[in-house]
Amino acid sequence: MASTVANLPPPLLLHGGKTLFRPLQKLPVSSIRGFSHIAERQTRVTVIVKATGEGSESSTSLSIVKSVQNVWDKSEDRLALVGLGFAAIVAFWASANVITAIDKLPLIPGVLEFIGILFSSWFTYRYLLFKPDREELFQIINKSISDVLGQ
Repeated sequence: MASTVANLPPPLLLHGGKTLFRPLQKLPVSSIRGFSHIAERQTRVTVIVKATGEGSESSTSLSIVKSVQNVWDKSEDRLALVGLGFAAIVAFWASANVITAIDKLPLIPGVLEFIGILFSSWFTYRYLLFKPDREELFQIINKSISDVLGQ
């Protein structure tokens, strides 16, 4: 369950000239260092919000964890899976170092940035601007996912 606490000034809570909430009661100021800000915030309103249901993010992360557990349980060669994981980490580290080395070369980062801007503009125009093109993109993505998962 998630919760959020916000300290809001009363003018943000105006409704037809009246505030919806009363300011907090005046709290006694402690002589301990670091608590002098309490007196300054005595005109603020504290709002506490708590979530009551589970969000989709938690169910998605649970399904990912369950699918990884299923792959781990079904695998007969766990050493190969650990090796693949280690190889992925090494590949990520090596690609990050190659990108850092390319970034230090003069002129190349600017050219690559320009190419990235051009490609992003083309992709937006080609797939995201119009509804039929977005539907085509969703079909391409769904087909790719089904190909990868073997469905």
